[in-house]
Amino acid sequence: MDKLREKVRKLLKEGKVAGYVGYIMKDSHPLPHFFTKERLEEVDQAIVAPDSARYPLDKLLQQVAERYPQETFAIQVRGCDERGLNELYKWGQLDPEKVVLVGVACSQNQADYCECPGPWPSVIDAGEKCQAVAKSKRVERIDALAEEDAFQEWLGHFQKCIKCYGCRDVCPMCFCKECSLEHPELMSTGLLPPDTIFQLVRAIHMAGRCIDCGLCEENCPADIPLRVLYKKGNDLVKDLFGYETGVLDTGASPWKMLGDEATLETKPM
Repeated sequence: MDKLREKVRKLLKEGKVAGYVGYIMKDSHPLPHFFTKERLEEVDQAIVAPDSARYPLDKLLQQVAERYPQETFAIQVRGCDERGLNELYKWGQLDPEKVVLVGVACSQNQADYCECPGPWPSVIDAGEKCQAVAKSKRVERIDALAEEDAFQEWLGHFQKCIKCYGCRDVCPMCFCKECSLEHPELMSTGLLPPDTIFQLVRAIHMAGRCIDCGLCEENCPADIPLRVLYKKGNDLVKDLFGYETGVLDTGASPWKMLGDEATLETKPM
């Protein structure tokens, strides 16, 4: 904790960043907080977010960066958060030159719970590397089902959906200015459960884009196993295109094409 606070304090004090997107403890609750040089004393209250309290900091950073495009900001990241930033760089949503990482390694319990293959960021300022989880048992269980059994299981999950948009709203990778999930020609209104296409459209949209943070599943009031669905989607994209989500050296997303060429430089969507 001391190392993290000292790093943040130094970044702010020396003017290397205009602010730090991290966590603070308020009324016994860990909450997202924007730290600035003008309130430097608040850094003494900066915390490492516990495993039980996670928020889409990448999404909050996008909002701040959009408002102050010339400024550089620091942000607390776990492994999944950094994967998210890497994808946002590729999609032109953030400038990597204007982002400073304050890294936190996940505990083994969190890595096991998430079945995370990369539970630490490239920069570690708090915590220590734990054992990564190479394969998801939850995905393997679905893969082992007969096709009809898997279809019926997913259909049952989708029928629990109440179309609250919680999965979309919490997702750091949902940055489109116009959402297909609200398109009147794609989505019917007034139906509960909604048409199955609601979850299928989102699943297709997340394939090769999901960073496996799990916030969608944790935020779902119907307990739909969205993480399993999106993990499987990422696996398919990796098998088909050799693309690994959130890794910079795998190049641009296969969905991000201009003619026959992929590019890392595009205007924000």
